[in-house]
Amino acid sequence: MTDQAQTSDALARDRRLQQGIDQYGVGSWELDLATRNLVLSVTARRLFGVAPDVPVDFDGFLSLIDPEDRERVAQAMQRAIDQGENLDIMYRVADRNQASHWLRSRGGMVREDGGAGYLCGIVLDVDQQKVLEQELRLQQNQLRSILDTVPDAMILIDGRGIMRFFSSAAERMFGLTEKEAIGQNISILMPRPDATRHDNYITRYNSTGERHIIGIGRIVTGQRKDGTTFPIHLSIGEMESGGERYFTGFIRDLTEYQQTQARLHELQAELVHVSRLTAMGEMASALAHELNQPLSAISNYMKGSRRLLAGSRDPNTAKIENAMERAAEQALRAGQIIRRLRDFVARGESEKRVESLAKLVEEAGALGLTGAREQGVVLRFQMNPANDLVLVDRVQIQQVLVNLFRNALEAMANAPRKELSASNARVADDMIEVTVSDTGSGIPDDVKAKLFQTFFTTKDTGMGVGLSISRSIIEAHGGRMWAETNSAGGATFRFTLPMAPGEDVSDGA
Repeated sequence: MTDQAQTSDALARDRRLQQGIDQYGVGSWELDLATRNLVLSVTARRLFGVAPDVPVDFDGFLSLIDPEDRERVAQAMQRAIDQGENLDIMYRVADRNQASHWLRSRGGMVREDGGAGYLCGIVLDVDQQKVLEQELRLQQNQLRSILDTVPDAMILIDGRGIMRFFSSAAERMFGLTEKEAIGQNISILMPRPDATRHDNYITRYNSTGERHIIGIGRIVTGQRKDGTTFPIHLSIGEMESGGERYFTGFIRDLTEYQQTQARLHELQAELVHVSRLTAMGEMASALAHELNQPLSAISNYMKGSRRLLAGSRDPNTAKIENAMERAAEQALRAGQIIRRLRDFVARGESEKRVESLAKLVEEAGALGLTGAREQGVVLRFQMNPANDLVLVDRVQIQQVLVNLFRNALEAMANAPRKELSASNARVADDMIEVTVSDTGSGIPDDVKAKLFQTFFTTKDTGMGVGLSISRSIIEAHGGRMWAETNSAGGATFRFTLPMAPGEDVSDGA
C-alpha cells in the first residue's frame, strides 16, 4: 500500500471517528497555540452556538462563555498550556438564541517538534447532569432545613459506630459541633459503662442480628461535651447503602420533661395539702355553726332552771344555783370560743397575685385530667387571651379547677359522648367568668338546691366538702359560683374572679 493510500485511509478513519463522536453529541476542539485560532467540530459549534462558517479565535471563544465563568475557564486553560495539566472544567455558555446551558470541556496538550503545540479536547452538554445536581442539592438543603428545625436530635452512624451525620439539634443537645462529632465514635456521647460496652453491642448485632434496642424506644443516659449527663429517649432505625449498614438515632432530651413531672408532683402535693387544710377549715366552720346553737340552748335552759329554783326551800338551793350559773357561764364561753374560731376560718387571708387563667387551667388539667384521653374524653380549652389575667391565690383556684375537672370525669364515666370544655369571658364589674362544662349526667332538680351544702354528696365515698370548699374559695376572692344543666344534658359550673387591676382585658381588645 502506498503512502498516499495509507494517508487516505487514515483520513477516512478520522472522519468516521469524528462522525461517530458527533452523533453521540460530543464535540471536538483544537486550539493552535501559534495562531491562537480554534478549530471546532460541527457538534462543538452547535454546543457553543457558533455558525459553521464563522472563524473563532481564543478571545472569541472566551466571549461565548458566561461572564461569571469566563475568568475561571481562561485560568484553567492557561495552566494546561503552561504546566501541562489535564483540562477538565464545567462552565456555562450564553447563546443569543437560547438560555445559558452547561458544557464540560476535557483535554490536554499535544507538543510537536519545532512548534508551539496544540491544546486539544472534547466538549459535551452536561445540562441534565447539572439539573440533577441542583435537584439533589435542593433536596439535601430541604432535608437539612427540616432536620435543623426538628427539636429531636438525629445522629447517623456506620456499622463501626462512627458518626457520619450530626444534626443542629444534636449540636445544641450535646454541646459538640458537627465538625467535632463527625468521624468520632458514638460512645463519646455516653457515660461509662455504656461507652465501653457500645461497640460490643454493634458487633453482637452484626453477627447475630438479635435486636435489643433497634426499633424499640427506650430511656437511656447521654453525656454532654462538658461531662454532665442527662436523661434521653432514644429510638434507633437501620438502613443499608452500598452494602454497608447504617444506624439512625433519634434522641429527645427528657430533662425538661422530668423537671415538669417533678413540678407537677410538687404542685399536686401542694394542692392536696391545701385541700386538706381547707377541708378542715370548712369542717371547723360547719361544726362551729352547728355547735353554737345547742350551746346557746344549754345556757338558756340553765338560766331558766335558776329561775325555777328561786322559790325552793331546799337547803342545797344556793349550791345548785351557783353550779348552774357556772355551767351557763362555761356554755357562753364555749360559744364565744367557737364564734372566734368560725370568724378566724372565715376571715383567713390568702396570698393573691396576678395570674394567667390559661396557665392555671393548663396546670390544673395536668393534675385533674389524668387519664382523660385514655377514657376517650375530648378536651376543648378555649381561653381568650384578652381576658386572661386575674388577681387570685394560684393554689386555691387550681384546687377549684381540679375539683371541677375530676367531678366532670366521674360524671362522664358511662356517658356515650364525652366532652369537657373550659372557657373564659369578661363580665360586669371588672370580673372574669370561668365556665367548665361536661356532657355527663347533669344535675337533677332535687340535687341542685343542695349542691353546695357542706357534707352533701351524691357519691358513695364522697365527703360532701369539695363543692362547698370551692364556693367558699370563690366567695373569698369576691366572686360567686353556681351550676346549671347545659343543652347537652351535662353540668356547667361557672364562677367569677376579679380581673387583674390596671389590665385592659375588654372583649375585642
